[in-house]
Amino acid sequence: MSKIKRITLSMAAGALALGAGLGATSIATAATTPSPSATSTPGSTSSGDAITPSDRGGKPGGHGHERGQIAAELATKLGVDEAKVTEALKAFREANKPSTPPAEGTKPDRTAQDAALAKSLAEALGVDEAKVTAALEEIRAAGQAERSAALKAKLDKAVTDGKLTQAEADAVTKAVEAGVIGGGGR
Repeated sequence: MSKIKRITLSMAAGALALGAGLGATSIATAATTPSPSATSTPGSTSSGDAITPSDRGGKPGGHGHERGQIAAELATKLGVDEAKVTEALKAFREANKPSTPPAEGTKPDRTAQDAALAKSLAEALGVDEAKVTAALEEIRAAGQAERSAALKAKLDKAVTDGKLTQAEADAVTKAVEAGVIGGGGR
């Protein structure tokens, strides 16, 4: 086997192993978080993704981020009572619960979800919709930055420990940023 093929296979194996591990973590925490339509923010490479406590990573816009944390952060940013935010988020989730699962290979329209969430929260909380949108975007950006930093730290440690080469770690980072695999801030 040529050296290039071995390197490519090693990089792919490392990326798949990391992706599988991160996917398992996301699945394990998904049961405690709302659906993507529950809380949304604009943007992905994320600017189109909904800010979901069930995105990836356990931070705002990430799997594992608890509903109460989103509500607390929104309440602080919007200057309203956390209980009101919690109720508004719950009402939005209930009103926007899909009646059927999405077709395989399709993604929800994140921009539409973001707009609907911002409008719903603004109406329920008596806050300007632009202010709600900005708060959701800030929470999402902070979550993405934290997830990216956590991924970088894990990859750096894997390189230091000799589990991955720097080229493999760079390939994983590139795959995550391109949305090929989940795992960090996209």
